[in-house]
Amino acid sequence: MSPRIAVAATGDQSLRAGLDVAAAGGNAVDAALAAAFVALATEPGLVSFGGGAFINVWPAAGDPVVVDGNVEMPGRGADPERFGAGIREIWTDYGGGVTMHAGLGSAATPGAVPALALAHQDYARLPWERLLRPAIEAAHHGYPMSAASARYLAFVADSLFGEDEEAHRLVTMPDGSLIPAGAITVNRNLAETLRELASEGPALFQVGAVASALVDLMSGDLQTGGLITAADLSAYTPVERAAHVITAHDWQVAINPPPAIGGPMLAIMLAELARRPRWSWADVIEVQQATLAYRLREHDFSTDLERDGFALLEATAEHRLDALRTSSATVHVSAVDAEGTACAITMSSGYGAGMCIPGTGILLNNCLGEVELNRRGLHALTPGTRLASNMAPTTGRTGDGRALAIGSPGADRITTALMLVLGHTCLHHLDVGMAIKLPRVHVRHTEEGFRVEHEPDADIAAAAAALGYPAHSYEGAHMYFGGVGAAQRNSDGTVQAAGDQRREASVGVA
Repeated sequence: MSPRIAVAATGDQSLRAGLDVAAAGGNAVDAALAAAFVALATEPGLVSFGGGAFINVWPAAGDPVVVDGNVEMPGRGADPERFGAGIREIWTDYGGGVTMHAGLGSAATPGAVPALALAHQDYARLPWERLLRPAIEAAHHGYPMSAASARYLAFVADSLFGEDEEAHRLVTMPDGSLIPAGAITVNRNLAETLRELASEGPALFQVGAVASALVDLMSGDLQTGGLITAADLSAYTPVERAAHVITAHDWQVAINPPPAIGGPMLAIMLAELARRPRWSWADVIEVQQATLAYRLREHDFSTDLERDGFALLEATAEHRLDALRTSSATVHVSAVDAEGTACAITMSSGYGAGMCIPGTGILLNNCLGEVELNRRGLHALTPGTRLASNMAPTTGRTGDGRALAIGSPGADRITTALMLVLGHTCLHHLDVGMAIKLPRVHVRHTEEGFRVEHEPDADIAAAAAALGYPAHSYEGAHMYFGGVGAAQRNSDGTVQAAGDQRREASVGVA
């Protein structure tokens, strides 16, 4: 029998979870969900069940949708004195130097679990408990520390997680030393939490025991406590939105719509490349710079990301780049099946709040403490507002039966990585695996202005010099430029997967 599902995952256990549920009769959504649950359980520091997620599903027979499970601004009914408090500043060498804000006041209302549950309800085939089973087994019996998590924790295990004993135990060896890549570790509190989640469903996180533990944790001292209240958790609702669809040659590409930021920025960049059939590295740099400059100057300060996002997409569709000149940590899995359903899931907990929900094994997000997601200031949003997000899980389809699920981690490099891979795949007709291997470029904003960051390539360096931008070349392929994972159905019904070794992806078919 020919393979019927392809999966691009974050590691061998995540991949095996997806392929096993495929063999049990699941579809692409089942496979992606099972792989995502394992990733959430086994990538400490990078992602957790205490963060947010977007799930892009293009059913074999139906229109593409995105389930928005992004984090929200908390604080319904909270003491006004808590706003602006509960934050501590940490500087780390990670990523070339990052200032992060952690502590309970940095944690936004999590939405990953309710969103994954909604995607399961509407698009999966197998029972909820069956999809959680591999994550439970990994957390209880052990999982190898991923190289990506180990690299991140080498910078922040003590500085970020050191103030919470329970959190510190989850990211270090029993003697407090760093967990090396490949070493087996466990999270038995999380395994028990996931067993309860399997039987109780998402209510556990919204009105059940996990919700109660989180609210109790937040309600401590005014200066060190947080904003999340019982009202925030019970009111949280995942939103199923119509995907934003653009045409890229013979591909229809479905992208994460507003109020997310990553999807619209990707849509603008890819659509502009599609207007330049023979695009060059100079074109890539110009398009990235114009798009990201507008984002930094205008869009990040929007008071209504949904309204302004759609207005921006409409304006750029008519006026191209002229419309822009008027004024961290994440994990991704992809799956497609032979029937043509595609599912792409991107999840994030930011850099992490450094805190654990007591007794649950769940590390909290620090999305309120990420400056690039809160340009209007700390705790400036109205409670219940979805935060900005770079996440851009994407699906695509052609008239001859091809289907694609693709995405990447990497903060603001998500959009530039996907722009390049989709540009090579959809516009230059390269195999997606080859497109993932090609050099990456990202136009980065610094205090001195824009700088072209890139992997080794003489043509990229020459294009940056010709355009007058300073440039920095990395020594080789680097995780700074994301970790794209893609699964594809070919026109003959066969399936394939490709993963980015910048983030040690695992891919397979079943």
